[in-house]
Amino acid sequence: MRLKRPHGVMNPGGFDAELWLFERQLGAVGAVRAPSALPARLLATASLWDAPIEQARQALRDRVLLAVPDAQAAAVLAALSVGDQAAIEGPQWEVFRRTGIAHLISISGLHITLFAWMASRAVGWGWRRSARLCLWWPAPLAARWGGVLLAVGYALLAGWGVPAQRTVGMLALGAGLKSLGVNWPGWLLALWVAVGVVMCDPWALLAPGFWLSFGAVCLLMLSSPEPPPLAEAEASPEPPLGWAQRLRRSMAQAWHTQWVASLGLAPLSLILFNQVSLVGFVANLFAVPWVTLVVTPLALLGMLWSGFWCLAAWAVAPLLWALGHLAQWGGAGWVAADAPWWAVGLGLIGALGVVWPGHWPRRVLAGLLMLPLLMPPLNKPEPGQFELLALDVGQGSAVLVRTAHHALLHDTGPKFARDADAGQRIVLPLLRAQGIRQLDELILSHRDTDHVGGADAVLEGLPVLQMRSSLEPSHGLRRKAARHLPCEAGQHWLWDGVRFEVLHPQPGPPAPLARPNTVSCVLKVTDAQGRSALLTGDIEAEQEALLLAHSAHLLPAEVLVVPHHGSQTSSTAAFLQAVRPRVAIIQVAYRSRFGHPHPAVLARYAQAGIPVVRSDHCGAWVWGAEGGACTRVVRQRYWHWQAQP
Repeated sequence: MRLKRPHGVMNPGGFDAELWLFERQLGAVGAVRAPSALPARLLATASLWDAPIEQARQALRDRVLLAVPDAQAAAVLAALSVGDQAAIEGPQWEVFRRTGIAHLISISGLHITLFAWMASRAVGWGWRRSARLCLWWPAPLAARWGGVLLAVGYALLAGWGVPAQRTVGMLALGAGLKSLGVNWPGWLLALWVAVGVVMCDPWALLAPGFWLSFGAVCLLMLSSPEPPPLAEAEASPEPPLGWAQRLRRSMAQAWHTQWVASLGLAPLSLILFNQVSLVGFVANLFAVPWVTLVVTPLALLGMLWSGFWCLAAWAVAPLLWALGHLAQWGGAGWVAADAPWWAVGLGLIGALGVVWPGHWPRRVLAGLLMLPLLMPPLNKPEPGQFELLALDVGQGSAVLVRTAHHALLHDTGPKFARDADAGQRIVLPLLRAQGIRQLDELILSHRDTDHVGGADAVLEGLPVLQMRSSLEPSHGLRRKAARHLPCEAGQHWLWDGVRFEVLHPQPGPPAPLARPNTVSCVLKVTDAQGRSALLTGDIEAEQEALLLAHSAHLLPAEVLVVPHHGSQTSSTAAFLQAVRPRVAIIQVAYRSRFGHPHPAVLARYAQAGIPVVRSDHCGAWVWGAEGGACTRVVRQRYWHWQAQP
């Protein structure tokens, strides 16, 4: 077992992995390497006693994945059965997000409520079979509390997330008050459960699920008229309804629930995720009843007999087909940048005004208050200036350069696993948070996966007008670009008064058997005031010498993105003397397995008097007209990793 202190990448508006670890009281992360099956069996045996609930969840997850041949359907059923969403791959999650039904592909409050209802019916039916039990305790009370207790067990089996805590708390408190003959309004019930959840877990306030779960419940309560008092309802009971009337009432309630959830939760979705689904209303109209009434009951019954999982997989197939077609619609989702505080406040007030019962003209006016969230003002560089953002992507490189009206991305970060890469997890969320809807230029310096591992996700997630690279003609990424140019020295262009120049590689085909590092695209960016940055890819000492021979007068720059992550093969003394940067940024992973940056290279920068900024210590580094700033300093919290002096 190899362990290290918790450390995650840190980017503006990005996911805080260190907070996630801190909330769960995880003091170390690492990997287990088992040379034989024996250590794995010992680990499984230990976890049976240390974490029986997790062991049961794992066993059920394995049963689902083995019972259902369709991998996509099996992943959805595992999420609905035991709350394990890890089997759902990134592209499938993107479909769920674009169609606004991601809340369904998890064990939400609706699913636990359905389970509690099914459990209470089963307990009541069994209780009534015994006269002795009915004399000992009335069957309605036994059914009510039996449903609550079984719902608690299911919520624990589902991972005990915030939506599960909210649902179980409201079920238990509602059952207790009803047993005492007390009738609380729904909003008061939700308020006290929220207080209880926060007192038990204060970190729940930082979980998006807390605000979405309690927000949905509160909006539905606010949008519905108050029920009549109990005495009045008993004095004038409603006449029994026929099946047609009940169907119409159910459809009206479903319609009301969907438009309230779609419009009322849209501001929260924009605040928390920078996006909202425009087809979510349509998708939820058929997905909610199908998943709730068909797929979820079959998934739950599969715990008793695995044949139900096969039936559930057949029910999931048409759902995935329909959602896939909806997600392909060009306007399926709206992406918005991070909004200022005043836009957030107006958006939340507008959401309350839209769902509050009353006249439609007032609701329409309230809806206008949400417009600043949809189109927030953007902080862009002034004409003639540029902003450089060196992302924290671990062991890899990705640099964003923005001018007043254009955006360029130099490399896209590494590939982490088969279905996970920096483009999907880091680059695209950051671009969306910055309000960048398209890339005018994507430069892929060379073919190494730590530089192009996220390119697929970027090309699929955003329009890219042009790609420039040193990739060979047969490389698959070249075919995915709308327009491709080979990266060659001498190319230059002007955006908003900012000059871009390619300094390497030299024109012509590369030498036979040339390593990818030797053809890295080197880019120089210079603004109207003479501020400049040099982006070097993975060039080595030989390429640095070529730059000194052909472009020595173009090398001086205030900011240097250090070649090859601080490898010993780069950053020669002559090259540093020619560039003379005021600051050097090294994009490197925490405790890099390659030993980057090399101590000899750091000593070389220190000897030249060049301050070094490391992404593993600094997080993403932003450099603009007012200077540079580290994300770890701007977002510093006591749970974050801090570099030792």
